[in-house]
Amino acid sequence: MSKSLVLFFSRAGNNYTNEGIKDLEIGNTEVIANYIKEFADADLFKMDPLNDYPEDYMKCTEVAKAELKDDARPELKEYIEDISEYDTIYIGFPNWWNTMPMPVWTQLERLDFSGKTVKPFVTHEGSGFGKSLKDLKKLCPGAKIEDGLSIQGSFVDDSRKKVKHWVKG
Repeated sequence: MSKSLVLFFSRAGNNYTNEGIKDLEIGNTEVIANYIKEFADADLFKMDPLNDYPEDYMKCTEVAKAELKDDARPELKEYIEDISEYDTIYIGFPNWWNTMPMPVWTQLERLDFSGKTVKPFVTHEGSGFGKSLKDLKKLCPGAKIEDGLSIQGSFVDDSRKKVKHWVKG
């Protein structure tokens, strides 16, 4: 049996939804990551920035926008240095400014994806993957990147069956 890893970035707290700004105890992407962990019997690794993003949603988006503009690589609290024992890597993130949050770039650039299967998943409020799949191809050279799973954040709590179908499919 192949071994799988769920590598994800997620932000709890003040988040935008179709119903306005809501406080989330667990970030949307982390909810999906936990479903995948269960259905794929995978290990879990959260890409957690060393410096927390602002609690306020609008301030957070401004920091994220500046990081993208500056092509920043925010330091993480912890890194996974070796993925050689894994065959399949699920990579998850919210869509921030049409791509992945910059901490995801920080982590992915450190890893060797040669011969790996990458299964991306994204949470969003209407923008889907944006250009993140194109960016993933650059960051994961040598990997086979499979069709991704896109879930609108407002529907995360009702997405368990969809996630299971995608993982098992």
